Amino acid sequence: MEYLVMLPGPTNVPNRVMNAMLAPIINHRSQDFRILYKSLVEKIKKTFQTSNDIILLTTSGTGAVEASVVNLIKKGDKAIVPVSGEFGSRLADLIDSWGGKAIRVPSPYGENPPYEKIEEAFDQNKDIKAIYAVYNETSTGTTIRYMDKLGKLCSKNGTFFVADAVSILGGDELPVDKWNIDICVTASQKALAAPPGVSPIAISERTKKYIQSNPPSILYLNLKRYFKYYEENFETPFTPALPLFYAFNEALDIVLEEGLDKRILRHKLCAEAFYSGLSALGLPPFAREDARSHVVIAAKYIDGMDDKKFRALMSNEFRVLIAGGFGDLKGKVFRIGSMGEVNKYHVTRTLSSIISSMNLLGLKVDEDASSAALEKTAKIF
Repeated sequence: MEYLVMLPGPTNVPNRVMNAMLAPIINHRSQDFRILYKSLVEKIKKTFQTSNDIILLTTSGTGAVEASVVNLIKKGDKAIVPVSGEFGSRLADLIDSWGGKAIRVPSPYGENPPYEKIEEAFDQNKDIKAIYAVYNETSTGTTIRYMDKLGKLCSKNGTFFVADAVSILGGDELPVDKWNIDICVTASQKALAAPPGVSPIAISERTKKYIQSNPPSILYLNLKRYFKYYEENFETPFTPALPLFYAFNEALDIVLEEGLDKRILRHKLCAEAFYSGLSALGLPPFAREDARSHVVIAAKYIDGMDDKKFRALMSNEFRVLIAGGFGDLKGKVFRIGSMGEVNKYHVTRTLSSIISSMNLLGLKVDEDASSAALEKTAKIF
């Protein structure tokens, strides 16, 4: 039996997407490539809901996040960063290491900083260059629900707004232009259900002009080069991962065939089913209700649930892959990636495997709780 990949990325990839990688290798300086690249750019624009320029990096999502920093932040530049998990913390550290000054607005893990705290940080620092926000914090299963307000705040003050949407595009609302996002980065292997290795970036016109006038002294992640090659020849400056481009093209076709609204609703329903089912099993959600993610479900362990043993049972006995916590949350939570292809089958099989694993650990789940968990799931669908 194949694994059911319920990780917060990479996630399950449809067969038609995997098969697309069997296409023959082409010259990346040819008309065939230009047609493929232009097709990808147009499809990702529709997915981002933007008219902005698109750059496709052959990197992990971290590469795209790093590109957003090294092309925008200069020595001494201040950037506000809400920090509610590992990835927000990493982003702030990255800004500092590049010579900028990250102004961290922290919150307890499982929550988001109140929007007013962001405004307060803005008021206390008049020379803010940018706000960098991790839209979906994969480490804690939290999502910022005031991204639109951050966009308005930045627009009003002439500040750049950068969104790390690595784990959420295709699984929740993300209208880039409507929310005034200047740089939006994502990755192929999460809610877009493609293999890892392609990271799109949407960049507004004013940000593009700034980057072109102030390019960084680096090579591979120098976005000015990508603009130049696309505008002159519809090409990338360096050799892209061609099989991944074919796969990503097919994955975007699936996204657009389903329709963004339907896809986002499906993710929301699956998240509701997971939260209801886990709660019925006595496994409380880690994130506060107003911050809960629709694509990464984090649940607290209860007494007697050993992280390694539990996840090993899930993997070895039931072929379901889920993630543990990391950093301060290691051993305290487990995380389910409810993203990409996720549907009723994925939810039901995962919950059934959790019930069986708990029973094997000696945490006897009574039949009423098991029935309640699966019945609540069925009702949502």
